[in-house]
Amino acid sequence: MQYRTLGRTGVTVSTLSLGAMNFGAIGRTTQDEATAIVDAALEAGINVIDTADMYGQGESEEMVGRAIAGRRDDVVLATKVFNPMGDERNHRGSSRRWITTELENSLRRLDVDHVDLYQIHRADPTTSDEETLSALTDLQRAGKIRYVGSSTYPAHRIVQAQWAARENHLTRFVTEQPPYSILQRGIESHVLPVTEQYGMGVLVWSPLAGGFLSGAIRAGQENTTHRATLLPDRFGPDAPATASKLDAVEKLVALADEAGLTLIQLALGFATAHPGVTSAIIGPRTLDHLRSQLAAADTVLTADVLDAIDEIVAPGVDLAPEEKFDTPPSLLEKSLRRR
Repeated sequence: MQYRTLGRTGVTVSTLSLGAMNFGAIGRTTQDEATAIVDAALEAGINVIDTADMYGQGESEEMVGRAIAGRRDDVVLATKVFNPMGDERNHRGSSRRWITTELENSLRRLDVDHVDLYQIHRADPTTSDEETLSALTDLQRAGKIRYVGSSTYPAHRIVQAQWAARENHLTRFVTEQPPYSILQRGIESHVLPVTEQYGMGVLVWSPLAGGFLSGAIRAGQENTTHRATLLPDRFGPDAPATASKLDAVEKLVALADEAGLTLIQLALGFATAHPGVTSAIIGPRTLDHLRSQLAAADTVLTADVLDAIDEIVAPGVDLAPEEKFDTPPSLLEKSLRRR
């Protein structure tokens, strides 16, 4: 396992992080399976576990808490807040009212007295950065969180939040968690230059592009992955970008074979090769999935291989821009950009 410093925090983290979104109902992963995955990940040198309140409506946090019991201090523990937790209209968002309440819920589910990294899961258009950062500052001073971060923020909101922290003497986001893979390289053109400028750690999610870069989704074969069943509009055969992604995957498979690598090693090696990326979050549903991904722990791609990837998917290009969670709504809905 390789290690890097998380932004300017001084905290050392593994270049692969364990994402727990699939623990529980979402991925149909049982507690015993989740504990085995955590055991194997920690044994391999992974020291970051990332979850969120909304994964299984708290189930993932509960399972992570049980899996790390007795070894809390060995884990850089990260969770998130923002997405709806039930039907109550104020049980969501990044207001002081909800953040303060939901952190206590997360601590209870995780069975810990603090989290190392508390992240705002998405930029909230209805809440000011001052409101959010003020609440996070108070929670940090109370010892309930160590650091704060953002997740899937567009570049302008990252900058806006940094300025709000500076102008109001509040704690600032020290990390960002954006989507990034060979098939989704858009952050190279806008987010990564900003995070590098502010010295932020970057934990990228979906480096295997939801299965397209794991070898599970190939041209000419039926896509029976769990993700395709769960999200057919993004991973099904009729999804807008499926054809272009499958075409790129076939070229990447040939490149990986030529380089003596698996497609997973190529994909994860690419994600961690960018100097602006600190760690890539893997989200295995099974122990076999984890083992195949751990094979990339020490993968370092040569310049020739990285150049060949650039020829297949150009730097800064998203093959499926409609899948981006930080795209301004007006780019996707024409009525929002016309009077």
